[in-house]
Amino acid sequence: MITPRADTLAANLKTLYYSERAKPLLFHGWHHIYLTAVKSVEFAAEFPEVDKEIIQAAALVHDLNYIVKTNSEPEIGEQLRKTYLDEASFSEGEIAIIERLVLEAHTATRSAAISDAAKALSDADSLFKVLPLTPILFSSHYLTENKVGLEEWADKIIREQKPLMDEDIYFYTKVANDSYLRWAKTNLALVEQVKEALSDPAIKEILDIAQELEAVRTKHS
Repeated sequence: MITPRADTLAANLKTLYYSERAKPLLFHGWHHIYLTAVKSVEFAAEFPEVDKEIIQAAALVHDLNYIVKTNSEPEIGEQLRKTYLDEASFSEGEIAIIERLVLEAHTATRSAAISDAAKALSDADSLFKVLPLTPILFSSHYLTENKVGLEEWADKIIREQKPLMDEDIYFYTKVANDSYLRWAKTNLALVEQVKEALSDPAIKEILDIAQELEAVRTKHS
C-alpha cells in the first residue's frame, strides 16, 4: 500500500477477510479488494489533484457491506467502514469523503458526472468483473456467495453494465479504456449469450440435470 495508514488499514482488513466471518465471500473476498486497491492508485495517476491515499482507502473498504450482509448495497457497510478507517487514524472528515466516494463509484448508480477520484475507484472495481479469468474462476462463486440463479446473475449484469457501455462510461480513465475495454466488451457479450442460451429449452433441461447431479449450481432456493 502507498502510505503507513493504508498499510495499517490493509493489514486490519486482510485479517478480517481471512477470518471465518468473511468465509462466504467467494467473489467479493480479499482477492477482489486487493486488486481494486492496487489498481485504484494506478488509475488515479491520471488525475494529479486527487488524493491517492484517500482513493486507496476507499478501495480497501468499498465492499465491507458484503461482510455485514451478502448481496447488499454499499450503504449497509457504512458503520463497519467507519470503524476500520477510524482504527487506521483517518479523520472524521476523511471518512466522510471516503464514504461519498464509495457511494459515488457504485456500479448500479454511477453516471458520467462522477468525480475524478470516483472514476479511478470505479475503474479499479470494474476491472475485476471483466478479467478473462473471472468467467472461468469466479463467476460461479458469485452465484454461491449471493445465492442467486444464473439467469438472475445475467439479468443483473446486463441491466447494470449495458447502459454504461452504451454511454461509453464503462471505464473512465484512459489507461483502463486502452488496456481493458476490450475485455469488458467481451465479458458483456458473453453474458448476453448466456441469457440467450437460457432461452433454449434443451439447454435449460441439461442445466437442471447437472444441478440434480451437483455438477453445477445454477439455481438457489
